[in-house]
Amino acid sequence: MKRLTLYLFRHLIVATLFVTAGLTLVIWLTQSLRLLELVVDGGAPIYLFLQLMLVTLPTFLSIVLPIGLLAAVLFTYNRLTMDSELVVMRAAGLGPWGLAKPAVLLGLIVMTICYVLTLYLAPASYGELARLEGMAKSQFSTVFLREGVFNEAGDGLTVYVRRRMNDGELQGLLIHDTRIEGKPVTIMADRGRTVEGGAGARVVVFDGNRQEMDLATGRMSQLFFDRYAVDLRVFERQLSERLPDARERSTAELMHADEIPELAPFKARLTAELHQRYTTPIFALGFTLMGVAILLVGEFNRRGQSRRIVAAVAAVLVLQSASLGITNLSVNNNAFIPLLYVVVTIPVLVGIFMMLRQGIRGRGTGHLRPTAG
Repeated sequence: MKRLTLYLFRHLIVATLFVTAGLTLVIWLTQSLRLLELVVDGGAPIYLFLQLMLVTLPTFLSIVLPIGLLAAVLFTYNRLTMDSELVVMRAAGLGPWGLAKPAVLLGLIVMTICYVLTLYLAPASYGELARLEGMAKSQFSTVFLREGVFNEAGDGLTVYVRRRMNDGELQGLLIHDTRIEGKPVTIMADRGRTVEGGAGARVVVFDGNRQEMDLATGRMSQLFFDRYAVDLRVFERQLSERLPDARERSTAELMHADEIPELAPFKARLTAELHQRYTTPIFALGFTLMGVAILLVGEFNRRGQSRRIVAAVAAVLVLQSASLGITNLSVNNNAFIPLLYVVVTIPVLVGIFMMLRQGIRGRGTGHLRPTAG
């Protein structure tokens, strides 16, 4: 019996690792398309891109792992059914719970990993991701200036770029600066380029003019220049002034949000985030129990169990969608929070009920016979 359990456990681990790795690579690819712009267009160093890619991993791994585990359970038990291995295991004395034991054990392990990710690693990763993106926007702000449109580069600062060259040069610049109240400034230049200095990043523009209007007196002053430095580091100030998002805050902060006065306006959002962290990892165990129960109840079919697999996938989609919808509702009204616990416990209770019912039927009929299919 121990060898059969280890045999199932080993196959489930291998399948889970492969499915999770595949899903992770797909998500990483979609993330890299957005972050790669820093390197290709903005001249950001490759190490910054690698850092950004690395810190995104814990932010979605807690969602990918339960889905990867469910896919591994469905694949492994369906393959064993088609090869008649489950029939042999039942004949050797393994009951429904004996067959499900390796999957449930792996589900508990994955749930523990998800709790570590959700409660500790993911919040730290969100904070580090926000910090790195803010630094990139500050030091390589021209990356975010799209050509042919008026870019809102910050409060009171609008930048227009006619064309961006492959070497990073900006052509046809128009900069309208209203950050100094009562004295709007308009700068027009033929070309510009980002340079690094002791004071940080600056955009140096060439061959243009600077117009400043004094609204109090109605007088305008104009300056023609060959070279002029413009401060576009508004993202750095925005980063220092912004409040961390609920996802970036540690679990300890969320638990003691009532004791922090500046968090009082965001209490509903923080409370919803805290309970989402408590409930989401339970899906790892719930999906596992539901998957093995759907495949192990009833008669075995050597042709496979495609209908049951489709039913399991549909149930997961419904549960995940319900969890996401309730979370969004809980942000505005914490009265919906108890529904989060209801949604994550449904697959656990359904899986246990189906397995117990199958065990009672098995004792009553002696054993389950495979279908002739």
